[in-house]
Amino acid sequence: MSLTDPLDPVTAEILRANLVAITDEMKSNLRRTAYNQIIYEAQDFTVGLFDRDGDTVSVGLGLPMFVGGLSRAVKAKIAHYGHDGIEPGDILLTNDPDIMGSHLNHMIFTLPVFADGEIVAFASSMAHWMDVGGVLGGTTTDIWSEGLQVPMVKIYRRGVLNEEMLDLIAANVRFPELAMGDLRAQIAAIRTGERRVGALVERYGTRTLTQGFHDLYARGEALARKAVEQIPDGTYTAATTMDDDGVNLGVPVPIEVSVTVEGSDLTIDLSGVAPQVTGYFNSGMTAGISAAQVAFKFLTTPDAYPVNEGALRPVRVVLPPGRVVSATKPAAMRWWMTYPMTIIDCVFRALAQAVPEGTIAGHHADIGVMNLIGTDPASGRFFVFNGAAQGGGWGARAHKDGEDATICVNDGDTHNTPVEVTEAKYPSLLVERYALRADSGGPGQRRGGLGTVYDVRTEGPARLNTFVERTHSAPWGIAGGAAALPNRVSLITPDDELVSFPNGKIDSRPLAAGERVVIETGGGGGFGDPRTRPVARVLADVRAGYVSVAEARAAYGVALVAEPLAGAGEALFVRSDAETPWHLDEAETERLRGA
Repeated sequence: MSLTDPLDPVTAEILRANLVAITDEMKSNLRRTAYNQIIYEAQDFTVGLFDRDGDTVSVGLGLPMFVGGLSRAVKAKIAHYGHDGIEPGDILLTNDPDIMGSHLNHMIFTLPVFADGEIVAFASSMAHWMDVGGVLGGTTTDIWSEGLQVPMVKIYRRGVLNEEMLDLIAANVRFPELAMGDLRAQIAAIRTGERRVGALVERYGTRTLTQGFHDLYARGEALARKAVEQIPDGTYTAATTMDDDGVNLGVPVPIEVSVTVEGSDLTIDLSGVAPQVTGYFNSGMTAGISAAQVAFKFLTTPDAYPVNEGALRPVRVVLPPGRVVSATKPAAMRWWMTYPMTIIDCVFRALAQAVPEGTIAGHHADIGVMNLIGTDPASGRFFVFNGAAQGGGWGARAHKDGEDATICVNDGDTHNTPVEVTEAKYPSLLVERYALRADSGGPGQRRGGLGTVYDVRTEGPARLNTFVERTHSAPWGIAGGAAALPNRVSLITPDDELVSFPNGKIDSRPLAAGERVVIETGGGGGFGDPRTRPVARVLADVRAGYVSVAEARAAYGVALVAEPLAGAGEALFVRSDAETPWHLDEAETERLRGA
């Protein structure tokens, strides 16, 4: 029997479920043992199992953009050392941006799984370390200014820790206790994978396990091809612009994608994406390919688990080197994740021309992070607050309103950090407000999701960096739906003066005690004509505070009247739209919708 021959269905399903469970356990172990808040709260990491050649077998649900980075890193390590150069107990480490396509904060640890003296699989983890050195300011123009670069190394060799390498890493980061804690957590996670896969080998044997891998690939490919066949053949394009690269302020960066469907094959061409930029918004080839694959997975088999190599076989990505999502050294990549989000959005927008009911309107496409650097006045401790990744609005679909306050598309399973945790970890910061942003969702028959408002006051002097994009390119609607509000960054002085900015990027701005940073994420675009949204849904949105009375009238053609206050005069009371008992003005609504 060939290794690629299908298994019997019962064994295949048992192995599939086991592989999903293993990566779930790896993920849980890493999250529970990490020292870094961005890992244990925000879940900015991914773990996975890979076959002998480095193809993805199962990935623990996390950041979708990490799937390609992990597989590419495993394959690069195999190419570097060769199978014969990797021994039991070796743990391979790198954060090379040319390999993984992202910033230096991502450390990738890989452990081989041996059976009968041969490598049968690899367990790997990729996680965001809070600090890897580099300049603290927001603007970087080359990779060397962004921190410690770790080439391909064996952090463990035959089970023995490389103490000198560990000392080198610790000496180059600002918070070594966090870094070493996260290092141990990542190693614990991949050792969990090694043990669990070893148990499967003992139970089923290497041949059956390998057949199980190939069975997963075959089933994943078949499901994906069936989904592609439902899309009419043709070539579809979409384009937009990013605000700027953080250095050449006000100079838009064009993004254009082309999607070609031929039978069960789909090609995503990113040749029209802008060349790599001077600023820090570049990402490597792996990130550009991963963005295309994430869009493909969303469109074809979003609920099929585990995520594996077979499910991505029907998509081909055309991406020349030197683009902003295929940048080459020494491009700066500190904020690598932002442009790929809009790549994904544009793939959805392109295919909305072919299958509007099968895609989604534009979303806020940013993590809405602020970076505050200072010293806590009470304790005297230096701190670096890397923000709380904010949710925003997702686009509406044919049969559903967009999701409110949801993390951007390529950050997947990332969570926002609870206000209580932020204030406990950073006593000199006070979160004044974290709320939904009214009227931010794009009007439509299906309304776009709402963005959020995150308002933080600093109790002592600090320096502020923000990296927010898409403050000018609003999330678009589809099928007649309207655009949403874009992202926005502003300050409020201790005297309540509002300070606005031309874009969402602030570089090392000094903050005085009492100043507030306000980041508002955009909403999601609407789907369908807003004037066809059921009147009852519009009224419910107003009563919930999602849509204002003025927006209900202007965008949806729904007129509302307030129930008069009993007793004292109306002028003595101030009521928000959500607090006011609104009722439908049927005659005026009929007139507005008729017009």
